[in-house]
Amino acid sequence: MPDAGNPASVFATALLRRLAAHGMRHVVLSPGSRSQALALAAAHAEKDGLLTVHVRIDERSAGFLALGLTRASGTPVAVITTSGTAVANLHPAMLEAWHFGDPLIAITADRPAELRGRGANQTTTQPGIFGPAATWEVDVAAPTGGDADVTEAYRVADDAYEAALVGQPFPAPVHINLALRDPLSGPADIPSDAPVRSVSRGDGEARLLDGGLRTVVVAGAGAGPAAESLAREAQWPLLAEVTSSARFGPSLVPAYRRVLGDAALVADVERVVVFGRPNLSRQVPALLSRSGVEVVVVRAAGAEQFDPAARAEVVDAVALTDGFDPDRAWLGRWIVAGRALDDDGDDAAYIGGSGSSSPAERNRLVRSELDAIRAPISRRYLVDAVWRASWPHDRLWLAASRLVREADASVPGKKIWVHSSRGLAGIDGTISSALGLALAAADDPRGAAGTTRVLLGDLAFLHDVGGLLLPPGEARPRIQLIVGNDRGGSIFDGLEVAATADPDLFDRVLYTPHTVDIAALAQAYGWEYLSVSTRGDLDRALTSPAQGPSILEVPLGR
Repeated sequence: MPDAGNPASVFATALLRRLAAHGMRHVVLSPGSRSQALALAAAHAEKDGLLTVHVRIDERSAGFLALGLTRASGTPVAVITTSGTAVANLHPAMLEAWHFGDPLIAITADRPAELRGRGANQTTTQPGIFGPAATWEVDVAAPTGGDADVTEAYRVADDAYEAALVGQPFPAPVHINLALRDPLSGPADIPSDAPVRSVSRGDGEARLLDGGLRTVVVAGAGAGPAAESLAREAQWPLLAEVTSSARFGPSLVPAYRRVLGDAALVADVERVVVFGRPNLSRQVPALLSRSGVEVVVVRAAGAEQFDPAARAEVVDAVALTDGFDPDRAWLGRWIVAGRALDDDGDDAAYIGGSGSSSPAERNRLVRSELDAIRAPISRRYLVDAVWRASWPHDRLWLAASRLVREADASVPGKKIWVHSSRGLAGIDGTISSALGLALAAADDPRGAAGTTRVLLGDLAFLHDVGGLLLPPGEARPRIQLIVGNDRGGSIFDGLEVAATADPDLFDRVLYTPHTVDIAALAQAYGWEYLSVSTRGDLDRALTSPAQGPSILEVPLGR
């Protein structure tokens, strides 16, 4: 092959186009000198219709944006950074991806071997920087030019894509660390891509379950419809967290947390089948830790399986035995108990008409309805309203705030997809991750018309306020951030220490009060903004959001 140009640009071009040939559709990048060849190669690939490029100034936001894109699509997404602290800023997103099982590909530019360990500017030890969170890693020597560079770039792309999807028992993040020498970019010409090798995952053998044991199905974050399907077919009680995307169906137990407080009913449980990552309540780990209870965990994506008692049987899949005979009375006991404990009315319910012809009675009803509409917004009403407003063509992201627990305790069954960062349950990156979810909707015509709603507390909002920065010329998706603002971390008020600590010290180091003007932030970043304080205004704002990015602030009392 004749001279194809600058080695750095040739390698970067071959690498990204090979990843696109495998099926990667999105690249997120942050600006930097050492990574310029990668950034320009991504831009050229976008111009040729091979990739969609998203640019973010802050690498932490970039990492979480890529996380949201890959979680929505289930396919690998690359995030590109320059060297030094830029790489370290990807670590939170890589950790979340590792624990939840997301095929994130970190591509980091680095100094060549001769400049490492010699005090060179913006140089640190990048190989191994993500620890176990990078389940596969390669430190690529600086390309020198020639046919071998293209061959090596293809090999690295093939190995990275396969490792991200099937290299572990689950999808997982991987790391390509690419050393680059001056000149850092220039002309690049590569041959047509060679055929890519097929990447597929085999299905494990299913563990057969009979009807001989009184069984409940637990669905945690990421469980998906498979949990509901098993519970419905076997007619077993379904205890589904709000982040499970399995909170629906005839086997769903209302108010499952309260039901798990029924000692007599729980004592009769002989087996628990677990899907996903249940981590929103204390009652579920207590159930799984009971002596004599058989625990079967269906392998979830992510680094660790949910097994609080360290005695679960982890399996790849489950199925019912031939001739399975369901115990309808067992399910009935749980449903009856759940309905008895379920508080399905909010604290200012719609009154409705009585059909009375009395003017006085009609006036009373009108006044009652107006009072309900004008009533202040409680946390319970907020989560119920967001839940009611969301439908299958929408997307819902629940932040790791107090509100997700409020929702888990109260919202009814509904067949919708719910997303969250429950791998490590951190509040970081919420806005960026949800933006990735919203941007990925453009790839799916069925969901492109919907709204991405993000329910988050004020601290989660402030933690990722940089994620509000949307570059000119890039897509501005229909996303609505619903910020429950109690001006601090009221989630900590539920800790036991809140009853014993000095109130002033507790507020300073845990509640962490603030006086941030969210309206001013929205204006600065170019987002639509609205604040609502009554239930009627909240319902209208949720059902008719702005066409582009918007923030809906809901003041809440502590």
